Amino acid sequence: MTDDKKLVVVAGISGSLRPRSHTSMAVRAALKGAEQFGAQARFLDLKAYGLTLLDDDIEPSGLAQWRADVAHADGLILGTPEYHGSFSGVLKNALDFLGFDQTEGKMIGLVGVSAGPMGAFDAMNGLRSVGRALHAWVIPQQAGVPDASSAFDEDGHVRNPEIEQRLMLVGQQVAKFAQLHKRGEIREFLYDWQKAPVNPGAETRVD
Repeated sequence: MTDDKKLVVVAGISGSLRPRSHTSMAVRAALKGAEQFGAQARFLDLKAYGLTLLDDDIEPSGLAQWRADVAHADGLILGTPEYHGSFSGVLKNALDFLGFDQTEGKMIGLVGVSAGPMGAFDAMNGLRSVGRALHAWVIPQQAGVPDASSAFDEDGHVRNPEIEQRLMLVGQQVAKFAQLHKRGEIREFLYDWQKAPVNPGAETRVD
C-alpha cells in the first residue's frame, strides 16, 4: 500500500434508514473493495445528521457536518433500495442538500438492492443521472443485489460470492479512479475509463 493510496477517501452512503438494512450491507461490502485497493473507507450514516425534508427556511443541525464529510471524500458509493422503479426519497433528499462545492469532480459508484430479480437496475440508472447533475464522474461499473431478503446472512455478509465480488469491484473502481484523478494522471485515467464496461447492469440478474 503506497502513501498516495492512503490519501484517497471513499465514503459510502445508504439510501435506507432501516436497522439491518440490506442496502447498508451492500454499501459496506463495496467499501471493503475500496479498502482492499488501499483507500480509507467511511460509512456515512444518514441518521447521524438529522436531515429533515429539504426546506430553504430550515437548516438541520447536522447539515454543516454532512456537507463537510461529503466534501472530504474523494469518492462516493451511493446505495439505494428500489422503490416503484426508482431510488429512495431518503437518498435524494440527502443529495439535494449538497452543492457543487461538495460533489464536483468526485468519483461515484452505484449499488442497489431489490426484492425481485432485477437488482435495482432502474433505480441505479436514475441515480446515474443525478450523479451527472452533481458534476461528478459516475463510474461505468455498478452492482445490483437481487432478491435482497435472502442475499445476506445474519452477520450482514453477502451469500453469493459473485455478487460480493461485483460489489467490491465497485469500491475498487471508485478508489482507483479517485486516486488517478487526485494525482493528476489524466492519460491513465481516460485510458482505464474507456476500457471499463459501458453498462454492466444486466450482469446483476441471478436466475
